[in-house]
Amino acid sequence: MSPATSGFHHVTAIAGDPQQTAEFYVETLGLRFVKKTVNHDSKYTYHFYFGDREGTPGTNITFFPWGEHGRSGQFGDGQTRTTTYFIPEGSLDYWRDRLESHDIDVDGPIERFGETVVTFDDPDGITLALVATDDAPNGQPWDESPVPPGHQLRGFHSVTLAVGDIEPTADVLTDALGYEFEAEENGRYRYRSAAGAPGSIVDLVETDHGRGQIGIGTVHHVAYQAEDTDEQERWRKQLSEHGLRVTDIIDRVYFKSIYFREPGGVLFEIATMGPGFTVDQSQDELGTDLALPEWLENERNEIESRLPSFEGPSVEPAPDED
Repeated sequence: MSPATSGFHHVTAIAGDPQQTAEFYVETLGLRFVKKTVNHDSKYTYHFYFGDREGTPGTNITFFPWGEHGRSGQFGDGQTRTTTYFIPEGSLDYWRDRLESHDIDVDGPIERFGETVVTFDDPDGITLALVATDDAPNGQPWDESPVPPGHQLRGFHSVTLAVGDIEPTADVLTDALGYEFEAEENGRYRYRSAAGAPGSIVDLVETDHGRGQIGIGTVHHVAYQAEDTDEQERWRKQLSEHGLRVTDIIDRVYFKSIYFREPGGVLFEIATMGPGFTVDQSQDELGTDLALPEWLENERNEIESRLPSFEGPSVEPAPDED
């Protein structure tokens, strides 16, 4: 039987200053800092994860902060234009007020496919959006968040991919990834996983910017969920049969991963649901000390000495709601 993803696992982007990134995603957006580790492929670069209380797959946005000497990215085709989160339907005014109080320019609200959307950029120019809907997932609220539980982000709603030509990417979505075309509106083509779960929507838009260049302010890849490595192997077989070059399974400690690039240039990952972030830290300890994979523990002193200065975000829990 062909696999079908139940939704996104995480989105990974390139940031600049690690302190600024952590402060924005924790202190402004209210996400939990669930893991401070390093990029396994570039061990002197941090890898941060921000999500709900448990770092549940489908809630985590992750970053490689390249620091002040990192090159800036250039938006173009083959890149993620917007990463969109669910919020409860009654939270739209709260979020507009909150973002504006943090001097963040907010576009909208607008109606899109019958949903209300607001859009804004993070400090590095990565575009985010919020969709207010009455069917937002419940999620795992983080009690120490500066955002009250009733208004916290509820995981990913969708990603918008910018491509030079819709058709090749659409073919991969429908023929290889099990997506179904749902609707078109104002040049935006919406696809939804056949599994129909929340957090599985992909919107495609065409751009004439030319091929994008990865760097600070751009999304590196989008990851989908797989239950386990057996399902990953089925994905590898299915994707290879569609002419896509797929990596072997790679151990990322908190999940196993495979990667492939679709014809439009977007890098996709398929990641397992486990073992999760508590394999090396308790639930209460998530996001505190630097977590390193076993094969880098003997280099801890050198790695810590070469990582940029980072104090971490400060958190003042939201007052109890009446």
